[in-house]
Amino acid sequence: MKIDVLTLFPEMFGGVFGASILGKARDKGIVELNAVDFRLYANNKHNTVDDYPYGGGGGMVLKPEPIFAAVEDLMANTDKKPRVILMCPQGETFTQRKAEELAKEEHLVFICGHYEGYDERIREHLVTDELSIGDFVLTGGELPAMTIIDSVVRLLPGVLGNESSAITDSFSTGLLEYPHYTRPPVFRGWEVPEVLLSGHHARIEAWRREQSLLRTLRRRPDLLESADLTTQERTWLKEKLSETEKPQET
Repeated sequence: MKIDVLTLFPEMFGGVFGASILGKARDKGIVELNAVDFRLYANNKHNTVDDYPYGGGGGMVLKPEPIFAAVEDLMANTDKKPRVILMCPQGETFTQRKAEELAKEEHLVFICGHYEGYDERIREHLVTDELSIGDFVLTGGELPAMTIIDSVVRLLPGVLGNESSAITDSFSTGLLEYPHYTRPPVFRGWEVPEVLLSGHHARIEAWRREQSLLRTLRRRPDLLESADLTTQERTWLKEKLSETEKPQET
């Protein structure tokens, strides 16, 4: 996969692209990561990439010329068009399913802004996706882009040491992940659940599924509406929910 990020602050990506999972993926040749300063594509002597909005108002708006020129340059030597992703608080909320969708692509281009907004022609005629990481405002699109890139790259084959770990992550199955334990078996009097020490794989898997369902019920019940559950599991969850709603004795 190739990932290009159009940004006015390419230096922000040096540490992120060179460390941890992203750095290892790049070293293995699984992904090519580039931060591109789109100011270099400005078509004026002062290299300005923003201007005042037509109609008045506060803030500055990113001009279309440098963004279009940068993306077209990145596409110059390829026949296949990349997914062009606009980082925008008005965009679709990023999810694990979106990460899985983007992980199937060969080329992603992220556009990061730092002003009041984008010229609407960028949105209408250039981008394929608009993404947001939540209902809050940041100073620019760089941090959200880093978040999404990390989420996508870790799904690429060969990136993680254990391929199954990405499959069982929270949200990958539509549910929150089950609890984890490691050595020692007893810490300050707190014991690891006995089933995990049993070596009985079927019982362990059943326990993990049950714990995943319970954790989702307690923390993110909204996820259960679209989760792929059996009739037996839905009945069991209703029983658990009714137990929590019973009035406590005084």
